[in-house]
Amino acid sequence: MSVDQRSAGQPGQTDPSLLKRIVSASMAGTVVEWYDFFLYATAAALVFNKVLLPKMGNEYDAIIAAFLTYAVGFISRPLGGVVFGHLGDKLGRKATLQITILLIGAATVLMGCLPTFAQIGLWAPILLVLLRFVQGLALGGEWGGAVLLVAEHSPDKQRAFWASWPQAAVPVGNLLATAVLWIMSMTLTEDAFLGWGWRVAFWLSAIVVLVGYYIRTKITDAPIFEAAKVELESEKAVGYGVFEVIKRYPRGILTGMGLRFAENIMYYLVVSFSIVYLGTGLKMNTSSILGVIAIAHIAHFVVIPIVGRLADTLGRRPVYLAGAVLGGTWGFWAFPAFGTQNTAVILLAIIVGLAFHALMYASQPAIMAEMFPTRMRYSGVSISYQVTSIVAGSLAPVFATEWLKSTGSWWPTAVYLLVAGVITAVTVVSMRETKGASLHALDAADAAKLRGESADAKATA
Repeated sequence: MSVDQRSAGQPGQTDPSLLKRIVSASMAGTVVEWYDFFLYATAAALVFNKVLLPKMGNEYDAIIAAFLTYAVGFISRPLGGVVFGHLGDKLGRKATLQITILLIGAATVLMGCLPTFAQIGLWAPILLVLLRFVQGLALGGEWGGAVLLVAEHSPDKQRAFWASWPQAAVPVGNLLATAVLWIMSMTLTEDAFLGWGWRVAFWLSAIVVLVGYYIRTKITDAPIFEAAKVELESEKAVGYGVFEVIKRYPRGILTGMGLRFAENIMYYLVVSFSIVYLGTGLKMNTSSILGVIAIAHIAHFVVIPIVGRLADTLGRRPVYLAGAVLGGTWGFWAFPAFGTQNTAVILLAIIVGLAFHALMYASQPAIMAEMFPTRMRYSGVSISYQVTSIVAGSLAPVFATEWLKSTGSWWPTAVYLLVAGVITAVTVVSMRETKGASLHALDAADAAKLRGESADAKATA
């Protein structure tokens, strides 16, 4: 297929009303899936260590054990990225997203049905870990499909803005999870909340999953993907998927991982470890902590698309670099702010932390989409995004809690975040600017490279 033929349906020519429907559908499903994923994170810090896990020597050990079961979801996310990335590059973004939303919804509802450790012993944490694995598997395929569905429909000069909206759906999902548990903790006694109240939040997932699934049936894949799919079917020698992207675009994968490192660590320190530090370390009231976190998620939702617009105007590199540098400083002043136990000061520290995070997070979909050609883009962005989570977000709250237990200090965690910020900053400086890049031009360059390799092979045969 020629480059001219491919230019039909350019992302810049997407009907604005269609683009808004695509964004809405992507966000709806993303809210559902991150609601389920973050519901587990909050419950791990507040409930699972008391209900589904055996008694530990002290409260920090119980929280660490709960966070380790939480980390299982991160371990399975790269596998989900590989499996669903391959399917997404072959079958399409829409079909894959319909599968992932049902899978994560089923796992979450079943979590709410689990018997306690007192009832079935070790089977309680075993079943919890298995369901967490399924959650992570589904989420590993969700992110790439959701952001690419929007990025591949977006105009070249506005891609960071439009593709930031699925990112903004993440704090909405987290907000819903936090709000539901906050309402339960405010309206129920502690015994009732630990007995059955927390389960309601997991069962509610069934409703939002069905709504999200229905909305996703009303969308279509982008013309650029449909064109690439036709070409893959007509030219069997053209590869796609995980192994192809690792072979041909290793630098893109490593760059994506470096960009993700500090962002992922920072997010889970701000929204997960903060709950532990404030609740267990400073003995603040659970409902007060959840209320602060909920308000901060609202601010995060507002800031993300603003930063996306900024990345389209100023460029990806300066905005992302600012996030890495400023984010690296957060721990050194945020934890002393927490120590004041002043609700307004704590809220400000968390909001500013999430604003720093947004400087990195908002433009990620655009940057990663602009690194890989369409035939392997789903696999490329999924691997870059999900593999990093194993060594970044999954372990960040575990390390931080262990350091708090063993040293009683926040300093190791602050230094840890600073080092992560330096790694990501170096990655940003070394990458090329992709503001306004054409995905069609990227596909054309990839096709030209393949033709050159084919010609060389024939010449040497």
